Amino acid sequence: MRATLTAPASLEEVRGDAGEVLLAGGTEVVPQLHAGLLEADTLVDVSGLVPRGIDGARIGAGTTLAELEASDTVPPALREACRLAASPQLRSMGTLGGNLLQSTRCWYWRLGYDCRLRGGDRCNAREGEHREHAIFGNEFCASAHPSDVAAALAALGARVRTTRRELAVTELYRLPEAGDPRLLALEPGEVLLELEVPPADASAYLKAMDRKRFGFPLVGVAAARRGETTTVALAGVAPIPWLLEGSLDDATPLPGTAWKVATAQALVTRALATIERE
Repeated sequence: MRATLTAPASLEEVRGDAGEVLLAGGTEVVPQLHAGLLEADTLVDVSGLVPRGIDGARIGAGTTLAELEASDTVPPALREACRLAASPQLRSMGTLGGNLLQSTRCWYWRLGYDCRLRGGDRCNAREGEHREHAIFGNEFCASAHPSDVAAALAALGARVRTTRRELAVTELYRLPEAGDPRLLALEPGEVLLELEVPPADASAYLKAMDRKRFGFPLVGVAAARRGETTTVALAGVAPIPWLLEGSLDDATPLPGTAWKVATAQALVTRALATIERE
């Protein structure tokens, strides 16, 4: 069945009814529809309604990754996360909001296994191949969050404004649990509008991936320094963007993901050295 495409005149018309899927850049939604990972009765085009552009510390959720990468007012960690996130074609279409809300790349979920994210009673990664999976927050689900940009914004202490509230970017996400496997904390019909990214004295983003370019993070490390305070956030190591509030010794890797701990440690050391030089 083909979905109906609508273009509402205002965000007040976006209700979040069952079967409605929001569409902006389309680089996340369209491939999922083609792969059967997402079903939609109605596609709601909000590209003309969501703010776009950079105004000081405020960034519209409709701003493309390419626009962020090219801006000299955006913190280096965010610029680099955008540059490394995808191919030039995808960066020119993909929006900041869409990147933050993208789905896991866990192949068990994507291949339709009855895993815990789908309401099943097992995490297939614990018994099968799991080289790319989580080393933190993986007690219930070992999927790994794929957004470089989310980790950079978490380290930078960014806040999000939606159609209903304001919250820290880290509060967009939640660890899945029995009875509620959601990874996102947004309510039905809630739309990301803009982000506020406070200035940092120095920031950096480093990434390990299988290809030299345009790959999802196996491990991504964002670091930001304000005065005497340094914040580190990781991509590709937990079901959600992971604020490193303790030590990498606290990681709980599976046998096939132990290598990620050493890789994360090396990248954290390099990122911290980078921001200390600035």
